Amino acid sequence: MSNSYCFCTLSVGKRYRHHARKLAKDIQKYAPGVPFVILTDNPDDFSEFPSVLAFKHHLQSVKGYHDKRLVLEKSLSLFESCMFMDADMRILSPVPDNLSWNPGLTARAGCALVKHLDGISNQRCRDSEIVNNIADRIEVDIENVQWLHEFWFVLRRQSGKEVEFLRVWQTLSYLFESEGMYHGEGYSMGLAASKVGLDFNFYRTDWFEFFKDKIEKERINNGQSKLTEKKIYFEEHTAIEYPQSNILSKAISKIGNKLAFYYRLLRLRRQREQDEEFKSIFQK
Repeated sequence: MSNSYCFCTLSVGKRYRHHARKLAKDIQKYAPGVPFVILTDNPDDFSEFPSVLAFKHHLQSVKGYHDKRLVLEKSLSLFESCMFMDADMRILSPVPDNLSWNPGLTARAGCALVKHLDGISNQRCRDSEIVNNIADRIEVDIENVQWLHEFWFVLRRQSGKEVEFLRVWQTLSYLFESEGMYHGEGYSMGLAASKVGLDFNFYRTDWFEFFKDKIEKERINNGQSKLTEKKIYFEEHTAIEYPQSNILSKAISKIGNKLAFYYRLLRLRRQREQDEEFKSIFQK
């Protein structure tokens, strides 16, 4: 199936490129021959990996979360299906040769959107208000919407509905970000899928063994995994997330990140003004 699907991720910034290089090594080892599409600010960092298709990319959404949409768009322009994995994930076992998915979205983890919203903390109650408001504005019955944990999922072409899905997701990203909610791509994906009729399925069994720090911590707390067995992966993850650097370098990086954030925030106004669907919804 290596000719019909690819792995894909978003890897912008030194930290995420470092993570993605480790994932590329895993794919080379455990899924030889399967392409790995990466949108990144420095494609040269991946030149040593024959299976990597690295494309130059600068973040378009305010904090980058919704740029996953562009990763999927590029991947589906080349392959029938794409498996998105967060750049900081690791593959720990061979990937089966017989993987297959139904058309549309297939998520490893998630639930009904209303169930997820009921479970979020009081500190994030505004998230629930924004999601409900946007669902009303785009005329989607929130009771019929699914939510996915967006760290790992598959999207397969579905007779063009995937194109509509990505287009509506773009508009929804402008709606959410205009409300100051820069994360929540899982909300946008669920709402967009419901809006255009894209099939949305869950596959609760892991396709292969993996490591994701937050997921692994939950497994350890639930007695499903042992820290001693995954210690090396936690250590490698921490070393990338918190590299040694002097105070001046940290200050420069922090200022640079702030400036980039405000630049993308200003750019959002221009982007949404050019989006006809956003204007039709916003002006209701």
